[in-house]
This record gives sequence, structure tokens and C-alpha cells, in this order.
Amino acid sequence: MDLYDVMRTTFAAREFTDDALPDDVLWRIFDNARFAPSGGNRQGAHITVVRDADVRRRLAELGAAAARRYFAQLRAGENPWNSVHPSGVPQEVIDSTEIPDTFTAPIINAPVVLVVSVDLSVVASVDQDLDRAGLASGASVYPLIWNILLAARNEGYGGTITTMAIAQEEQVRRLLGIPDTHALAAVVPLGEPTRQLTKLRRQSVPEFVTRERFDGPAFEG
Repeated sequence: MDLYDVMRTTFAAREFTDDALPDDVLWRIFDNARFAPSGGNRQGAHITVVRDADVRRRLAELGAAAARRYFAQLRAGENPWNSVHPSGVPQEVIDSTEIPDTFTAPIINAPVVLVVSVDLSVVASVDQDLDRAGLASGASVYPLIWNILLAARNEGYGGTITTMAIAQEEQVRRLLGIPDTHALAAVVPLGEPTRQLTKLRRQSVPEFVTRERFDGPAFEG
């Protein structure tokens, strides 16, 4: 596929066929995705390839609690898991909130699940002293994850970045033997999508790009 076609059609795939994702294709995906940039070119990311059905089901279960909070806040009109505006939803409401299968089924049903972590001992967390949620460390791992999704799309496969299991990071560490120095970045189900989307809805360039200043004029082509 043309690069721009891949970029414009790589969607969040959550429903997969029963077909396998062979190791040779997965190798090709990794072999190309590995050229993603990372801070200082330290390449501190690690990918754990999970095919075992019981482990995949457990990973889905570990993300369920965070998903319950997500949907409880959504139903209350809040932005879920927002670090700026604390939630006003009572814990008992969160605990009783049911979550749709769409939040667990992808991890359970995908033929392959990638658990991606990053070694915090080699990344530059330059925002660690700011009074807000840290983001800078993600620059050393999320480009790799996105490259994987782009490469998967090019091969006719797809997946999505899920983060709900991060709230249970310690349990995920124990489940997969991830060392304490590593932070969980994402759980990525991969497989052959039941349908391939070709038209995605996104903001137009002038809606989120400005000239010279944040409040500057919209960037027009």
C-alpha cells in the first residue's frame, strides 16, 4: 500500500476473524516497526507476544475495573480518567457499572496480543517535576506501537491500542514477569479485522493546527 493510504486507513480494529496471524508476518511487522524513534535512540521498549488464551483472558479481566470507571464517568457526563477534573462518581456506582463486551472481547478473541512496556531507567521523563500527568516518556514507546499498527495495516491485519490494564500494572507485571523498572504502555490485540475500513472521520487540519501561537490563525492549505 502507498504510505499515505496506510496512514489514512489505519483504524482501531476490535473485531477479528478466526484466522491466525502467522509468526512470519508478525516478524515482518516487528522488523519494520523497530525503526521507530525513541529518546536518545535508547530503544527501551519491550514487546511480549501473548497467544495463550488463558493469559489473554486474564489481561482482559485486569482491564475491566478501569473500564467500569470509564463507562461510569461517561454516563455521568464526565471525561473518563481525566487528570485535570477529578471524578465525582461514587465508587459504589463504578463498581456496579456494567461494561460492553467491546472493551474485553478484542483481547480475548484476537489471535495475538502484544503487551508493550518501556524501561523507565533509560527514558528522559523531562516533565517529571511538572504538576500534571507525565507524557514525555511516551515518546520512547508510542511511536513503536503506532509503527506496528501501520505495518499490520500494510499486511492486511489490524489492532488497537488499549490502556485499561495499566491501572493494574503490578498484576500485569506478575502475570508476565515484567521487571519493576518497566512501565506498562499498552495492550495491543492484533488480528485480521472482520471488515476493513477505508474512510475515517478526523478533524480537518485548520481545526487543530494554528500558525505561530496556540491562539494564532488556523493553518490553511
